[in-house]
Amino acid sequence: MKKKVLLMGKSGSGKTSMRSIIFANYIARDTRRLGATIDVEHSHVRFLGNLVLNLWDCGGQEAFMENYFASQRDNIFRNVEVLIYVFDVESRELEKDMHYYQSCLEAILQNSRDAKIFCLIHKMDLVAEDQRDVIFKERESDLIRLSKPLDCTCFRTSIWDETLYKAWSSIVYMLIPNVKELETSLQQFANIVDADEVLLFEKATFLVISHSQRKEHRDMQRFEKVSNIIKQFKLSCSKLAAQFQSMEVRNKLFAAYIDMFTSNTYVMVIMSDPQIPSEVTLINIRNARKHFEQLEKVSNSSIGR
Repeated sequence: MKKKVLLMGKSGSGKTSMRSIIFANYIARDTRRLGATIDVEHSHVRFLGNLVLNLWDCGGQEAFMENYFASQRDNIFRNVEVLIYVFDVESRELEKDMHYYQSCLEAILQNSRDAKIFCLIHKMDLVAEDQRDVIFKERESDLIRLSKPLDCTCFRTSIWDETLYKAWSSIVYMLIPNVKELETSLQQFANIVDADEVLLFEKATFLVISHSQRKEHRDMQRFEKVSNIIKQFKLSCSKLAAQFQSMEVRNKLFAAYIDMFTSNTYVMVIMSDPQIPSEVTLINIRNARKHFEQLEKVSNSSIGR
């Protein structure tokens, strides 16, 4: 099943850079060589087997934007599952940005009323750290108000830190059909193996798609940090013509295991009990694969219908 995702925003807001990092294995510094998007760039991203994200990256130059709302209106805004609108936090044309955003919402209301709306306040790294919370909350409040009667969810993002992964993980999470069953099974698995935490990553993007937590953790950004680190490590492996399959990180406080799980996922298991040998945890991961592969098959068959 294809799910249409519109990626929109003014030219230079950072849409193509973020798409390239999440879906095309770019690292942040390499996005500098990307040119402006001309009209609409289509890409199909296979995600969790049969779920295909039909991504429309819409160029943000003024002529293109006006065209989207006039002659291309039905084509662009029909059958949209998700609208992601990207705002450059330092834009000097905020009024025009808001005008285009409202035009998008009007077209969505007419053509895809049930679409989920996400606004990314992007390039937050350019804002002084002590001002980020204030500026984000102001923009979020304005956007929620402007979006009525539609609901919008806002994220602060930057290609230079984990916030980009957090936003896209949350967006993709909304598109997974059996995510509740997945979370219930992860919770059962965590209880059986006595894990502090279990994370499930999508194989290609390494976005976190589900997790179960049994012990408190102070770092609220840990999922996205792990996604970023492992993705960069996978890239290093591929440059050496090696395939990343698994990893174990251990010290006196904890052990973390990352392993291939199903054909579309990796799993990460974090243990703090030093009495549990590595071999036992790895056997438990292998034994759980069959159950999660079956869950994935059921999900894929329901998507395919």
